[in-house]
Amino acid sequence: MLGIIMTPASGTPTTDGEHVKFNASYDSRCVRWRLASFAVLLWVACMFSRQAGAAAAEPIGTVTQVYDGALTTDIQVNTFRNIDRLFPVRVVRHGSHVLALVPAAKLLTRVEFSSGGKSYDLIDYMALNRVTAMLVLKDGKIAYEDYEMGNTEKTRWMSMSMVKSVTSSLMGAAIQDGHIKSIDDPVTQYVANLQGSAYDGVSIRYLLQMASGVKWDETYTNPASDRRRMLDAQIAQRPGAIMDLMAKLPRAGAPGTIWNYSTGETFVAGAVVRAAVGRPLAQYLSERIWTKAGMESDATWWLESPDGLEIGGSGLSATLRDYGRFGLFLMNGGVAGGEKILPDGWVRDAGSSKTIGGKNVDYGYMIWPFSARSGAVNQGAFQALGIYGQHIYVNLREHVVIVVWSAQPKPTDKVVIADEDFFAAATAAVR
Repeated sequence: MLGIIMTPASGTPTTDGEHVKFNASYDSRCVRWRLASFAVLLWVACMFSRQAGAAAAEPIGTVTQVYDGALTTDIQVNTFRNIDRLFPVRVVRHGSHVLALVPAAKLLTRVEFSSGGKSYDLIDYMALNRVTAMLVLKDGKIAYEDYEMGNTEKTRWMSMSMVKSVTSSLMGAAIQDGHIKSIDDPVTQYVANLQGSAYDGVSIRYLLQMASGVKWDETYTNPASDRRRMLDAQIAQRPGAIMDLMAKLPRAGAPGTIWNYSTGETFVAGAVVRAAVGRPLAQYLSERIWTKAGMESDATWWLESPDGLEIGGSGLSATLRDYGRFGLFLMNGGVAGGEKILPDGWVRDAGSSKTIGGKNVDYGYMIWPFSARSGAVNQGAFQALGIYGQHIYVNLREHVVIVVWSAQPKPTDKVVIADEDFFAAATAAVR
């Protein structure tokens, strides 16, 4: 830190790198102003240093404990906002233009609704579902914003599988940019390591729909599942380890005949995009979406290994408002900054149900559409969804985006209040 020294010589202030020297004849008002300005700068630097230091000092759990559902609440919340300490990451840079989010004319102050035959309100939903932050946007303006459990507007929070919808959007961008000729191109055209594997004959379309027909067990808490074997490969941090796992998987059925949720599929999708665009996913995300959609903060993204491939199905960490801006990007049909980033009709196709093996499946291109009756509030809505209660809800008809961060006690099956019931009620409340 610089010291302050007064000297009797005449002239202007000087510094030797360690001290600032003011001459006694120097105007005392100027000296006081400069000292005050210097103090303010030191205070600002101290505050930023404290915030960074506090995050780095928070005790966190291990990634194995995360997937086991074995963390107490305080450690769990610390871990979810510090996932960049669990694995190497690549930074997703934001740009100079920030999309302003101003208060809406009508704020969300009261929500009352029924779910599972019981009556609830906004506070019930926040408390019982262990919500740690929530943002409601109506017509691109903030109708509600709240942070809990130590989170702030500067906090970056884990996406879990919400990032799958980001990865599928990057696939759309690569098609729009001409890096990928068609959604029906074979996966092995871009990922040669999968030639001769169960991914032979699998199109990008089937990959995005999780209808490749490749066998996969997604059980998070089972150490022997394919999802946990993928996690073990990531923990090992050996380049190519996850793709080696994917190449050895057996087939469960013909492509397009079986729907099976698989985080492994999104890693393959990320590898397709990486090969097609010729640069890291984080860089491409920055260039085509993060800077164009006006994100206000950098994000980080888990890597398979140091300087390796991003984990296409998990591990993005971003601020609440930037997740909201991604929802607005989808709501606006993939147009950002006046530029068409995604192909015409991509968002509606990505967010709609598909027929796979003769059965209707409420899954699009790594996005979850809501199964709602005609005329219901959630009709045509969809969401990016992650375990432990992470949501980006997008309602195209109502022009509503809702982002929810949660810290539920287990990865799945611990929801007290059905999220879709709250989303419908909140959407109706801001009409």
